Amino acid sequence: MYIRKLLPKHSLQVINHLKLSRNKSTKTFDKHKWKSVVGLEIHAQISSESKLFSAAGTKFDAVVNSQVALFDAAIPGTLPRINEKCVEAAILTALVLGCNLNTVSSFDRKHYFYADMPAGYQITQQFHPLAEKGQITFHVIDQNIKNLPYSKTSLIKQIQLEQDSGRTIYDDFSKNSLIDLNRAGTGLMELVFEPDLCNGLEASALVKELLLIFERIKTCSGRMEEGALRVDANVSITDSDKLGTRTEIKNLGSIRAVQLAVDYEIFRQLNLIKEGKEVVNETRGWDSITNKTVSMRDKEVLQDYRFMPEPNLLPLNLNKFDIKKLQTNIPELPTVTRNNIMSKYGFNIRKTTTLMNEPVLLSMFFDIMNNDSLRNPSRVWNVLTIEFLTELNKRSIEPKQSEIPSSVIGEVVDLLDNNTVNLVHARKVIAKIFDEKNKSPSQIVIENNWEQISDIEEIEKLCKEVMLEYPKAVKDYRRGKLQAIKFLISHIAKKSNERANLALASKKLEEFLKND
Repeated sequence: MYIRKLLPKHSLQVINHLKLSRNKSTKTFDKHKWKSVVGLEIHAQISSESKLFSAAGTKFDAVVNSQVALFDAAIPGTLPRINEKCVEAAILTALVLGCNLNTVSSFDRKHYFYADMPAGYQITQQFHPLAEKGQITFHVIDQNIKNLPYSKTSLIKQIQLEQDSGRTIYDDFSKNSLIDLNRAGTGLMELVFEPDLCNGLEASALVKELLLIFERIKTCSGRMEEGALRVDANVSITDSDKLGTRTEIKNLGSIRAVQLAVDYEIFRQLNLIKEGKEVVNETRGWDSITNKTVSMRDKEVLQDYRFMPEPNLLPLNLNKFDIKKLQTNIPELPTVTRNNIMSKYGFNIRKTTTLMNEPVLLSMFFDIMNNDSLRNPSRVWNVLTIEFLTELNKRSIEPKQSEIPSSVIGEVVDLLDNNTVNLVHARKVIAKIFDEKNKSPSQIVIENNWEQISDIEEIEKLCKEVMLEYPKAVKDYRRGKLQAIKFLISHIAKKSNERANLALASKKLEEFLKND
């Protein structure tokens, strides 16, 4: 679910797609004077078996309209009853993010009329939220290794409890819009961040870090593909200290979408300014097919949500909750784990973040290293995050869906460390273990005759045979064309079916070439 491998490549495609037009009347436009400002609003579905104000279930793939209590359907006479587990989840999240808890908070009705909001209003905490003034610190790492990683802190304005809406489904057969209220009333935490980010890379990095935190404290599943975490991004550009006209990009459902949408919107607004046009205050959506934001509705006329206090709910008093107990149960957070990895294994922030962004691989890494502390941590990192992950991607398998135990990957690492196989055949072994789960890596190596040739006599024999077969390359090397040795080594690899220990072969071949 976490994700991994984002954007620079895709962002460049978006930017190239949106190259600023060369209008003669705007020759004086200097885009470097403009800065982009991004603020996020993140809606995180609370991990709870029942909804925020009713006892209806919250299972993701339940039959349509099978998890709807009378209150969720806004049947007259029904009243909300707050789910204390949802409140505790929000308190724990606020504590972890360093927020100030409000001892007393209250609920409001936010009125708007959508078919999937049967009551005609949403219960939220607009004016007196559960918590305020927190922060999250994260690392911003570009895939381009020339761009140095840096640390960034984003301030949290408030965290509030609110209920989710239902879902509108368009039916192609009947040409009608149908309503599923399974999600209606599900508990949400809305995290409102200050507008202190600069681009899509920072926005996506923030979401990644928040997902890692949720994975540790278990207050939200973080499954963006299920709608458990959705992001709204407010984007504007300005050439002064004042914020420019902002647009809001709604319901971004993946980390990739967050970065691409924000980056596209920044350059779209720059293009408008260059052409002498104005940025319109509007709500936009993200089209993942065209890689563009599209207008949904304008906000030039301020919508009146007719906020009013929720009359059927008493103010929420946190004195009724054991906050000290929640504090003592906070697990090790990603920041601590990250620092421990860098200190213990000597990884830089880029390698550490790559591992941290895949919690399943991180757990496997610890298992492999704890099983044998003498293993080379860099070798383990390479096998997990490059070779194993590549094979998972080829097979369209998420790490969390993998059935390969860490002990098997640890054995592959050992085969590499003791020179039983080389990297070429280690990759083949990793591919085989998916199809032959009842066999160990060692068995697979023996059955397929993939053992690395490290015997000196065999290596010397291969070197001599290749030198006899390609005398011209030998002459070229001895005349000073040192690159010719690479040609000979490639044929040693080919002749041995990629089994030769090329480090030994290279050393031995160089000895033979220097001796006439």
